[in-house]
Amino acid sequence: MRSSINRRDFLKTSSHAGLAVMGMGLLMPGRARAVEPPKRRGAPRLALSLAAYSFRDYFKHADPAKRITLFDFIDFCAENGCQGTELTSYYFPQPVETDYLLKLKRHAFLRGIEISGGAIGNNFAFPNGEKRDQQIALAKRWVDYSAILGAPHIRVFAGDKGSLTDSQARTMCISALEECADYAGGKGIFLGLENHGGIVAEADGVLEILKAVKSPWLGINLDTGNFQTDDPYADLARCAPYAVNVQVKVEMRRRGQAKHEPADLGRVVKILREANYQGYVALEYEAAPDPWKAVPAWLKQLKDLLAA
Repeated sequence: MRSSINRRDFLKTSSHAGLAVMGMGLLMPGRARAVEPPKRRGAPRLALSLAAYSFRDYFKHADPAKRITLFDFIDFCAENGCQGTELTSYYFPQPVETDYLLKLKRHAFLRGIEISGGAIGNNFAFPNGEKRDQQIALAKRWVDYSAILGAPHIRVFAGDKGSLTDSQARTMCISALEECADYAGGKGIFLGLENHGGIVAEADGVLEILKAVKSPWLGINLDTGNFQTDDPYADLARCAPYAVNVQVKVEMRRRGQAKHEPADLGRVVKILREANYQGYVALEYEAAPDPWKAVPAWLKQLKDLLAA
């Protein structure tokens, strides 16, 4: 994904950026304060990826003959025209070892696939204490793993508030994200806060936390199927300018609906283009039909839409 920028424009942009940083006295990348959407020059650029979660039932399948590995998944991405592969943390063998990460990185490179990012199942809404410390340590650990893999992005959750009020959970989430985004920024890795129920079930909740953290290394992991609101598409449009990764679902459900409805993928892609999104669009397949049969067709449809 190359842009047509000449040397003069590059030097001008670089010097302005440098002066802005020096003027604010910023030394560490994670310390910059930004509450507006990232400014993206040029036209929208949408690259196709696939989330490993799409094959969640097969990474730990009871039948060894049906079980797959992340290496198999990378092969599937390559053979189905993806530019990226999203490696969900749940499917890494434990403990995660550097040698394994390097082998995955090598395998992806040889298949011509970029590791577009990862995803962890954290909870930042715990009150102060050991559980909260463990969740922050988990996020930092995966930042380190991602640095080895060359993955530029990690999906994170706000978490389950438990017995806390919404306000208390939001406060705890904000402080955890500040610490983790600062650490991630030092490694050049983005954190993407997913719109994933609870205190981030609606656009207002996601944006409130994002703007409170004020980190240039934190954005939104925009899950297109997770806004179960009166108008999910309007909420996606509000959040799209802040997206640093997009996970596309093939189904959506509005507030009060008992059943899912087919997602209008053309409309979703239009929203991303209008927000001038530039980055990965990962299919995260959660529908009922067999993913081995359904996912290739959905990838082809999404690839055609991204290229249109």
